[in-house]
Amino acid sequence: MEASDAALYATLLKEAPAGLAFFDGDLRFRRANDALAGLLGVPVRDLQKRRPAEVLPEGLALAFETALRKVLAEDRPLSDLDLVVPSAEAPGGGAVATALEERILACTWLPSRGAEGEPLGVVLTALDVTERRRAEEVIRRKEQRYRSLVEASAQVVWVAAPGGGVIDDAPEWRAITGQTPDDYAVGGWMSVVHPEDRPRIETIWRECVEENRVFETNYRVRTKTGTYRHFDVRAVPIWQGGAVIEWVGANTDVTGQREAEEMRGRLTEQLSAAALRTARLQQATSMLAEALTVSQVVQVITEVGRSAIGADYSAVALLDDDKLRLSIVAPSQPGVEGEVRPVVRDDIKVSDQTVMSVAVRESRPFLAEHPDSLRLQLGRDEKGLFAQHTEERAWVGLPLLAAGAPIGALRFSFTRPREITEEERVFLEALAGQCALAVERALLFEREHKTAEELQRSLLPSDLPQLPGMVLAARYNPATRHVQVGGDWYDVFRLPDDRLAVAVGDVMGKGVLAAAGMGRVRNALRALALNDPRPAAVLAGLDRLFSATEDEEQFTTVAYVVIDPETGHGAFSNAGHPPPLLISADTPARVSSLEPGTPLGWPSQRQQTSFSIETGNTVVFYSDGLVENRRRGVDAGLEELVAVAADAPPEVVGDPERLVDFLVDRMLAGYEQVDDVTVLALHVPPKPA
Repeated sequence: MEASDAALYATLLKEAPAGLAFFDGDLRFRRANDALAGLLGVPVRDLQKRRPAEVLPEGLALAFETALRKVLAEDRPLSDLDLVVPSAEAPGGGAVATALEERILACTWLPSRGAEGEPLGVVLTALDVTERRRAEEVIRRKEQRYRSLVEASAQVVWVAAPGGGVIDDAPEWRAITGQTPDDYAVGGWMSVVHPEDRPRIETIWRECVEENRVFETNYRVRTKTGTYRHFDVRAVPIWQGGAVIEWVGANTDVTGQREAEEMRGRLTEQLSAAALRTARLQQATSMLAEALTVSQVVQVITEVGRSAIGADYSAVALLDDDKLRLSIVAPSQPGVEGEVRPVVRDDIKVSDQTVMSVAVRESRPFLAEHPDSLRLQLGRDEKGLFAQHTEERAWVGLPLLAAGAPIGALRFSFTRPREITEEERVFLEALAGQCALAVERALLFEREHKTAEELQRSLLPSDLPQLPGMVLAARYNPATRHVQVGGDWYDVFRLPDDRLAVAVGDVMGKGVLAAAGMGRVRNALRALALNDPRPAAVLAGLDRLFSATEDEEQFTTVAYVVIDPETGHGAFSNAGHPPPLLISADTPARVSSLEPGTPLGWPSQRQQTSFSIETGNTVVFYSDGLVENRRRGVDAGLEELVAVAADAPPEVVGDPERLVDFLVDRMLAGYEQVDDVTVLALHVPPKPA
């Protein structure tokens, strides 16, 4: 070998970036360069005169020897063979050892011959193609994913000429539309667009083609079954050399998505309607909690029911005590001075063929969506209730059930045929249940109210004594407009010695219990006064009686005075009641500064003081409801009472009837009344000149 050849050989072995090796006929390494040793992860010295099986991993060694034998046996090159060098730790191990990543070698095996052509061995060239193969694999996987995505999607691809006309057949498109090749060649995809969508699509497509901009829209396409499906389309121009050479479009079937959106829209509407009905039912529950009378209940139910289902007419009917007739109660109408009064219509028999009668008899909802349905169920048109509303075309009757037994019925009607959905039916049944509970509570309240009102009428004086030298006037305002009974009371009566006994009291609470407690205190006071009229003695007797008979929680106050109507002089004692108001013609109005004492039943030594009403003066007794409420404390209320009395004109002060009205109106103006108000005025008019 010449020197230049030797230098070239040495340079190739040392400097070549590719791996080079020469194997003899026994498959042993005779020469190997550093590049190959680095690729294999084996030092060059370890390769010399060693077979692959002696220095390489088993799988790699087998691949080496198989290739070597094949080249030696067939005496021809073997190329395009990739071998994988598994990952391994660098020699030396330890904490500083560097892991060698798996490498891919593109190997070419060439037979080597001598000068006479005799076989000498095999020459190996190995190139590291790891990164290239990995890049190729990434590209291959992306292409595979893209192909799979296109095949799995509902997209149909088509191609159009630069001017928008047909350029190629679209078998996938025709499989959907049922067009023949000739049909598609003539009309293309545009010919199967829905007639209502076509003018819009033609305009958009033409503008996009003229301006070479992306065509993106949606339309309906007629399928081979004759039905229409929704497609989203996107077509883009393909450019080459500054000119559009074709258009490529992709249609996606979005029918399922559109149907799902429509279904979602319908469900949203239904959920919104259900939420609205639920809110109205909650509103009805809240409003019914404040409804005390049957007429108020009817007012709430009819308003909520009409607004919730759009009914034109409504009513509530209640069963009479004999359970044979229904008394029809329409919504309350405004009465005199804002009072609410029920409008009661003619009764109907439970045995009649009416919407409400059937609902009560069968204890189930009655639904008639149109007049024919009503005639079919009743055997004739309904008579009686709402007979004047001849335009009715649909009806709903609902029983009002309390403890499973009917107490009445609820009725709605419409001036047009109306189908009641299942959701509306559930709502109406819930509304009827709330109505039944409210009606039952209202009936109980009205019975209690009637009893309490009769009790109070029997306990409060029907009229006040008429005296020549003294004028009396009283007012009683209950805390609630509809509750005409409470614990406030007053009493004025003659004693055996012609003196006048005057008492004003307040029993904590409302209703029958408060009225009953008030009656016991009033009757006991009269009995004690007839035995010993002195105020201190009467209150001491009430203390003993109260401690023996009343609950510890009961809170009762009393102001009691005994007075000679001819002289205006007497005695006064107070058991925790607000101080009387003193109005004089020559001195400013004021409240008494005397110690009020403790309420009844609280241990104390009852005291009495002298009491007198001079000519032209007025004394006003009252309950705490006049001066105290949620926004005004007692002290502020007393100051305001004095100021109001000071503003009273002389003609009002001189007329007790007008004075009590003046004080009540002015003290309650601008405040919510939360307690009963009792006012009793004693006035001694000036003597004639």
